[in-house]
Amino acid sequence: MKVSARNIFKGRVDALKNGAVNSEVRIALPGGDALVAIITLASVQSLELAVGKEVIALVKAPWVMLMTEHADIRLSARNCLTGTVKAIELGAVNAEVTLSLAGGTQIAAVVTREAVAELGLKPGVTATAVIKASNIILGVPA
Repeated sequence: MKVSARNIFKGRVDALKNGAVNSEVRIALPGGDALVAIITLASVQSLELAVGKEVIALVKAPWVMLMTEHADIRLSARNCLTGTVKAIELGAVNAEVTLSLAGGTQIAAVVTREAVAELGLKPGVTATAVIKASNIILGVPA
């Protein structure tokens, strides 16, 4: 499968909470990291999701927000994953920032060059990737 999403995570469902319309799916990633996705109950049924099932989570890089110095901030976003800036590729307007999480997972984010400067992002700096659970697309191997 080839997709345009920069972030392709392989993991296993380790928790599943079904609601009347939507379901919360927690995905355990290699190295101890985890993602939470919100998808429709119909999608859970169509994908035949269950605890232990292998899944693929897709997140487009522009859907990933970055923050630093967040000790006093509380967010509604379910996925706040702290890591270290591994690389920054600057473009004319935007930049692609790659974070490495403690468990080895890497996350790519596309943010403005202005944001890179304002946040003081450079290799080695600690930053947090913020991803809304509704911005995660799930798939299963065929």
